[in-house]
Amino acid sequence: MTQNDPLKVAVIGGDGTGPEVAAEGVKVLEAVAAMEGIPCELADFDYGGDRYLSTGEVLPDGAIEELGKFDAILLGAVGHPDVPPGILEKGLLLELRFAFDQYINLRPVKLYPGVETPLAGRGPDDIDFVVVRENTEDMYAGVGGFLKKHTPDEVALQTAVYTRKGCERCIRWAFEYTRKRNQRKFLTLVAKTNVLTYGHDLWQRTFDDVAKEYPDVKTDYNHVDACCMWMVKNPDFYDVIVTTNMFGDIITDLAGIIQGGMGVAAGGNINPEPGGTSMFEPMGGSAPKYTGKKMINPIAAVSAAQLMLETL
Repeated sequence: MTQNDPLKVAVIGGDGTGPEVAAEGVKVLEAVAAMEGIPCELADFDYGGDRYLSTGEVLPDGAIEELGKFDAILLGAVGHPDVPPGILEKGLLLELRFAFDQYINLRPVKLYPGVETPLAGRGPDDIDFVVVRENTEDMYAGVGGFLKKHTPDEVALQTAVYTRKGCERCIRWAFEYTRKRNQRKFLTLVAKTNVLTYGHDLWQRTFDDVAKEYPDVKTDYNHVDACCMWMVKNPDFYDVIVTTNMFGDIITDLAGIIQGGMGVAAGGNINPEPGGTSMFEPMGGSAPKYTGKKMINPIAAVSAAQLMLETL
């Protein structure tokens, strides 16, 4: 989109409390758009557990093409108590990430004033970093299968996939983001090169090659287990982290807890290319037992809307 184009946003409220928090995010999005003179066009889509239970399909035919007409998707949450785990997550979340090549997962980790953290003696000045997670490869590529399933000799294979292109475009985006974020300009690669000696060797070599083009950005490396320790012990050490899909999935949940809980965490699934469709969401889940009780803090959905505007 250009500065004069309308911002076209598809809203998928989803399941449980998802529609409630998404509605609050929409209110803020519309208010800011009006204040800043940004034309904003929104459309609602009923994709989620209830639709799946009534129709047997997660995304209907033509859904990808329809959603691809939008600049961004604002997602409330998916997760329905009557739908087996994995169906909605794979059929909606992962399907959209892969279909729209949303190869950047951006997770700001910021402790807001007045929000409690489980880290003793830490405050907002100590917890303010960003995790850039590769979002379309690794274990999530879906490469694998079963041999002799449901027998005593069963074998299951789940293969991690890493490509030079996938590593480089994520790492390069992270360097650009780090350069613009603040004056620290400090980027840490998180991987496990001492054990995962093929795929993560590719990550390390790609990181080192791209780093040569960014002499103004200071770099570091952490094994993922060390990162988990340092994130708790010294969260102020980090500025921007770039990491793989699987490790990013894990460490961002830890990061969410230290910023006050998953209910205040927001994230973006971003296709940075011109014309790409990105998706922004609160990370706290659908919390179905609280549906309709207006007990869920919508700040994460508001932050998702803010992240959308900042990114686009």
